[in-house]
Amino acid sequence: MPMPSPVRWVRAFRTRRSRRSRTRRLLERHLVVMVVTALVSVTALLVSYREVQNAAGEMRTRGAPAVQNVAATQLALLRAHEEAQKSVDQKIDTVVGAGARYENQLSSASQGVYRLSDVQLDGERGRGVLKTVNGVLASYSSSITPGAVKYVGDEDDLMQREKFGEAQRSLLRPGTGVVPRLDVLQGHQMRRVDRVSSLGTLQQTGWVAAELGLLVLALTGISALWVLRSRCGRSHDPWLLAALLVTVALAVVPLWVTVGTQERLDTARHQLVGIEQQAHKHKDLALSQRIIIEESTDLRGRLAAQRWQSWTYYGALGGGALIVLLPAIGIVRRLNVDYWRTG
Repeated sequence: MPMPSPVRWVRAFRTRRSRRSRTRRLLERHLVVMVVTALVSVTALLVSYREVQNAAGEMRTRGAPAVQNVAATQLALLRAHEEAQKSVDQKIDTVVGAGARYENQLSSASQGVYRLSDVQLDGERGRGVLKTVNGVLASYSSSITPGAVKYVGDEDDLMQREKFGEAQRSLLRPGTGVVPRLDVLQGHQMRRVDRVSSLGTLQQTGWVAAELGLLVLALTGISALWVLRSRCGRSHDPWLLAALLVTVALAVVPLWVTVGTQERLDTARHQLVGIEQQAHKHKDLALSQRIIIEESTDLRGRLAAQRWQSWTYYGALGGGALIVLLPAIGIVRRLNVDYWRTG
């Protein structure tokens, strides 16, 4: 059998060396792409996920209570005025304790305004509105209280009507009354609720970037496995397979949790719209108050903090670290064993 010529041997050696060099560079490119893509996609994923969860937290702790308190305060004020008027119309204003219902409602309204100072969503402008509302509410109380419990005799009928007129103007006068001022505050708050509970363009872009990045990462991982199998004779690499599984989990689980959270935010927004509208139905104020209490209780249950949502975030953080480390370990190990060490 003829021996191969030195020329052929040199050519074969050079071809093999060139092929090994191309394979090494190909694996190094896969490594760079996977690490960079993992860092970018995980960062976008964590930021986008946290934004949605922060929106749910703001809705739970401030948005929903603020809207509910304004609606409840408006109805309590209207109910107080209605009860005071009923005591006069039904000729029971001279009975001992006749003003208890009106006083209870007025006290509820005052407490509602006090609670609003902690949760209102309109910033400094909202604090200014509440400060003015407190002043007008004091003026309302100083008018309605004498009309309901002091000027109750027939000889005081004219003074009683005057006091009730003053109280009604303080309550309902367009632009300056308590109820119209609270309407303005509520309008600003509802716009804030819309922004908080909606998935904005920036957030949508973040999720698209995260999911596309994870898709590129998965495809690059599959490509790296194919290179190791076809060019390096490695049937599989456990590090890359594990990274591929973690990538799929990251692409699915946080997005699934976010979709559920967003659905609850959408439902909460619709319920708050209903509560805000209920405050303007004046045919049966007592019924409107009961409906708002029931809706508010249901809404608190819907927005209650879910511990597993935080676990999902920290799980995604850990998964993000894995999809950076696992491909690096797997590919660097192969490069070191098959190429770098052998020079």
